[in-house]
Order: sequence, then C-alpha cells, then structure tokens
Amino acid sequence: MKKLVLLATLTAFAGCGGSSTNPSQGPIVFTSALSAANEVPAITNAEANGRGTATMTINAPRDSSGAITGPGTMNFSVQVSGFPAGAVLRAAHIHPAPAGVNGPVLVGTPLSPASPVTLTDGTGALIFTDVAISQTDAQAIATNPAGFYFNAHSVLNPGGAVRGQLVRQ
Repeated sequence: MKKLVLLATLTAFAGCGGSSTNPSQGPIVFTSALSAANEVPAITNAEANGRGTATMTINAPRDSSGAITGPGTMNFSVQVSGFPAGAVLRAAHIHPAPAGVNGPVLVGTPLSPASPVTLTDGTGALIFTDVAISQTDAQAIATNPAGFYFNAHSVLNPGGAVRGQLVRQ
C-alpha cells in the first residue's frame, strides 16, 4: 500500500511540470581556475604563487531553446590564496579572449582602485552580486565560455595577477 501511495504521489508531482528543473530557464553557471601562471605574460614576481577559483552566474531571461532574450545580471564568488600578506587587489573582470591572449574588459565588477581589497594574510574572498550584463554579452559568454577569461588585478600586477578561462557547468 505504501508503494502505491508513493507511486501516485510521484506521478502527480511529475505531471505538475515544475519549471524549476528546466535547464533552459535557470541560471547559467561558469567556473574559472585562477592561476598567476595563466596571466599573459605569466607572473614571476612575489605574486607568482597566486591562485584561486571563481564562480560566475548569469541570471537573464531565456526562451524555450535557452537563448538569452534580454539583459540580466551576474553574480561573482571568488576565492584567492597564495598571495603575499598585504597584497592589494584593485580590479576584477571578464575579458573576451582565448587562453594566451589578452583582451579588453567586457564585464567589470565593483572592485576598483577606489575600493580595493587587502589580502591581510594572502587569502581572501570577493563577492559581487547583481552586476549588470547586456543580452549580447551574456549570450556570447554562454555560447563560447572558453573564449572568455576572468582575472583579478593587483597593485603589484596592474595588468592582472591571476587568470582563468571560463568553463560552463
């Protein structure tokens, strides 16, 4: 009898068509393994052991095929380590370019020279939410994440201290 009730409950739930599991409508998640060695040129100074991970999430309207249909927002969660104590991060962005090539800033974060983050013990976390992204940029990143990279810039390495290509999850 319990099996029958469970089966009836599962059948009724399946028929509800809940859209929360529809992958074409949920957030689009990317990760990036950050390393000082990935910068162009590779970092060889006191920040050469810098590393970390970044998770970026695009929240934008999409149609039933998964195509982005309007502007949205991005959330960033970044953890870094291996920096010298007292290192200062002063920028973090997504750039369009494949591995080994530098590109212009495409999607910035609020981290800036006016509001830097000091890595007191050489480690830290950066959290940015609701960063605006255009429909065009969101679709480009979703379509070809390997053609984009995330990096964080420091006072010692203003061109970039750690970098990693985006990978869609």
